[in-house]
Amino acid sequence: MSKLTQVLTDEHQNILKVISAIKKECQAIESGQSIDNDFFTTAIDFIRNYADKFHHAKEEDILFKAMCDDSVTLHCNPIDQMLHEHDLGRDFVKNLEIGLEENNRDKVLANARGYAYLLEDHIFKEDNILYPLASDVLSPAIQNQLANEFLTAEKEKFQSGAKEKYLSVVRSFETRGL
Repeated sequence: MSKLTQVLTDEHQNILKVISAIKKECQAIESGQSIDNDFFTTAIDFIRNYADKFHHAKEEDILFKAMCDDSVTLHCNPIDQMLHEHDLGRDFVKNLEIGLEENNRDKVLANARGYAYLLEDHIFKEDNILYPLASDVLSPAIQNQLANEFLTAEKEKFQSGAKEKYLSVVRSFETRGL
């Protein structure tokens, strides 16, 4: 795995930790616990800002574009599917938020679980298919250029302290006693 894709894989680990907490929260609700609006509001904020704005922006605006520009990868390029899954994830999050507003237990559970399972599968595909493909077909020079673009994107997309804020959310969800 290249340095470029390792950055994305490391971010996936943070996202998976939040997904694990979401699944545990769903289990607690199914066991009779009431919906914890604060938990889900924080999870939605993390998903929209860290997973989508911070992480998916690097994929969609930088890595995926570079891979689509590479004629070698066009014949077997899974990017359209990855983009579709990003959109499905956004739909799950939007409907999860609606479920919270309606205090609709079934809608909250269906969309929280739908998002969790989608992203687990999606991350597996990126880590095990897409990123190795990117490492193989993108030249070291292009990978270094993209890594620099990642750093620029982080600065543009996130205010100072925002990354640390979301890593703190990951840590708090990891230690959450469910």
